[in-house]
Amino acid sequence: MESVFTKCEECGQPIYEKDLRARFNVCPNCEHHYPLSAPERVRLLLDAGTFEEVGAGMEAGDPLGFEGYAERLEKARKKTGLDDAVVSGVGRIGGRPVAFAAMDFRFIGGSMGSVVGEKVALTIETAREGDLPLVIVPASGGARMFEGVYSLMQMAKTSVALARFENGSQPFVSVLTDPTFGGVTASFATAADVILAEPGARIGFAGRRVIEDTTKERLPEGFQTAEFQREHGMVDRIVHRLALKGDLERLLGFVA
Repeated sequence: MESVFTKCEECGQPIYEKDLRARFNVCPNCEHHYPLSAPERVRLLLDAGTFEEVGAGMEAGDPLGFEGYAERLEKARKKTGLDDAVVSGVGRIGGRPVAFAAMDFRFIGGSMGSVVGEKVALTIETAREGDLPLVIVPASGGARMFEGVYSLMQMAKTSVALARFENGSQPFVSVLTDPTFGGVTASFATAADVILAEPGARIGFAGRRVIEDTTKERLPEGFQTAEFQREHGMVDRIVHRLALKGDLERLLGFVA
């Protein structure tokens, strides 16, 4: 039987699961932001009934014959109902047409393989060709190393697509969510004109332990949180999830 209540991992208070879903996975007691799926991102940020998917049906292959990868892909597809770790397309925010992509951490940690890179690049090209603002919501642990160098090449692919997009007049807004790491951070996620972030989102390239082991130095507490990144100039604004759509509407009204 499906549980009715869950215990918040941040404040420890019981949450009525219906209330949690109604608030797009934000705790009503302490405002802790839980992960949110890509389809729910679409529902949260885009005007109802306006989303049209681009690149639907793309599925990753197994170019290296990596042991167990095909099975992991199939399991992720069944678990999420998605083709891969990103949903992309066009829709409207506050009545304004936009190109939009949202990543889904449930799909093999939101890792960027060939399909994710292709769909993100396709979204960017759709924005460029249609003279549309671009909004991307990353959520990723980094490159999908099951695909080896094919995965790493997606950083170049998306960066080149963005360089072409930047020759136009429309803005790119990135909304960083928990977590945003690795090659996604190092390529398109932090190359936006405006970078927003959800409260408490972890943002970086490598994890804390890897950095400390490499540098042999102790890092400050919370150095990879959205709040720390804002203080040091990487993030422009931290926005509560339930206020994101309104903020995007106002922002696009100013700059698009």
